[in-house]
Amino acid sequence: MTTAEMLRLAVEQSAEDIGCQAEDFERNQNVIVSLRIGQNARKYVKQPLPAVFVSYGCNVVAAASEDLIEPISEYASRYTFYHLFETPALYWLNERIAPSGYGVCLMAEYFLPCTEHLSVLPCNYVLRVLGPLDFQELYLPQWSNALCRDRRDLDVLGVGAYDGDVLVGLAACSADCENMWQIGVDVLPAYRRKGIASALTTRLAQEILSRGKVPFYCCAWSNIRSSRVALRSGFAPAWVEMTVRPMDAILEMNAQRTDGDIPSGTIQQS
Repeated sequence: MTTAEMLRLAVEQSAEDIGCQAEDFERNQNVIVSLRIGQNARKYVKQPLPAVFVSYGCNVVAAASEDLIEPISEYASRYTFYHLFETPALYWLNERIAPSGYGVCLMAEYFLPCTEHLSVLPCNYVLRVLGPLDFQELYLPQWSNALCRDRRDLDVLGVGAYDGDVLVGLAACSADCENMWQIGVDVLPAYRRKGIASALTTRLAQEILSRGKVPFYCCAWSNIRSSRVALRSGFAPAWVEMTVRPMDAILEMNAQRTDGDIPSGTIQQS
């Protein structure tokens, strides 16, 4: 599968997730649509999702529920597309959606592999391909980025790094939709900065591609460590997302949040 083919599948999936046309992401102006979560949307894309902004670098496609179409349309027409994700503009948006009980929530950057840069990376530890049966005893805090205990049925494939019999690093992926599997990775603190995360991510991406699926990687913009792993593993930035959520959901998220409890800013969080 070529880099261009993977990007096309990602664009088509984003269109299915929010209810627009794939061609909308290639237009020279921002596009506003009524939010419609498609039947084949990524598994975690669910209501309440009052609004979501998606950009593949040409513009922003903003999808909004009926009660937010007016302020979201005004916002999308007010700023150049990349300024829509900047803090000064976000203050403007938050002020206008707050009376309706909403607030800006999560922002994330998504990466796709570049096939010409995807190669085997050295690792001083034994790498083993793992499946769902191997994950059963691994739903633990130290592997919470690689595996999701609330969606165990979606965790389909992984690669572990072993120091003898001890698992020291784990990359795993969830079958978030028919054609795209999302990678998450964890390394035990004592084994970090040794290239394990990148070696695991690259190997897992190759295993995913060999099964005819598109591997993708997501992290918050502020998570420099995670984005460096993506870049070292042969991935490149592909698209970005920002969500609007009900304020009660945001407050609940803040009340419950501790390190590792909530994955970096993706549109699945409610």
